Amino acid sequence: MKKVLIIEDDQSIALLQRDYLEINDFEVEIESNGKSGLQKALSQEYDLIILDLMLPELNGFEICKKIRESKDIPILIVSAKTEDIDKIRGFGLGADDFIVKPFSPSELIARVKAHLSRYQRLANKGQVNEEELQVRGLTIQKDSRKVLVNGEEKIFTTKEFNLLTFLASNPNKVFSKELLFDRIWGFETVGDISTVTVHIRKIREKIEVDPSNPDYIETIWGAGYRFKD
Repeated sequence: MKKVLIIEDDQSIALLQRDYLEINDFEVEIESNGKSGLQKALSQEYDLIILDLMLPELNGFEICKKIRESKDIPILIVSAKTEDIDKIRGFGLGADDFIVKPFSPSELIARVKAHLSRYQRLANKGQVNEEELQVRGLTIQKDSRKVLVNGEEKIFTTKEFNLLTFLASNPNKVFSKELLFDRIWGFETVGDISTVTVHIRKIREKIEVDPSNPDYIETIWGAGYRFKD
């Protein structure tokens, strides 16, 4: 049974989420306070976290950031905020999805299942056949899922690792955001392709000497991205 933590201060919404998740055979815990929710998320093991943004003591953005620093599990933001800047910020901090209130409970369940399924598949198999990829000072180790930049290990999330590995495995080819989203997140995933841009930026911050003038991942304006070998 998969275990889900809901961090939500609106009791009616939290209970609705819990009821639908439990009907679908999930084990669910609820926290209504941001600070205590973060403590529980970090101290206990969960398969997925559903996170509100506006919370007492600590907001959802800070919680998402702290969780992502130490855990690689799906984080779904559920919020009444509808501005693109909030979505982009959430994706930039490591969220996997952004669901706007009010939402359909069946849609929430579908997204929860899709993200859990995607994480499980990515954890069970690599994205390429090569054991190790080496491009100049960059080394990608498939089996151990490690990325080294000039011998120094950089910490990557599951999606960051698979996105970088896919691009590096197909050098000098241009891939659109839509294709990359389908390849890494999966066609069954409901989401925003702007998350591709956010993940490319996070990858560049980890592997590039100057992220604004990248040596590895080029932006091909109007077309997508290309990895230079």
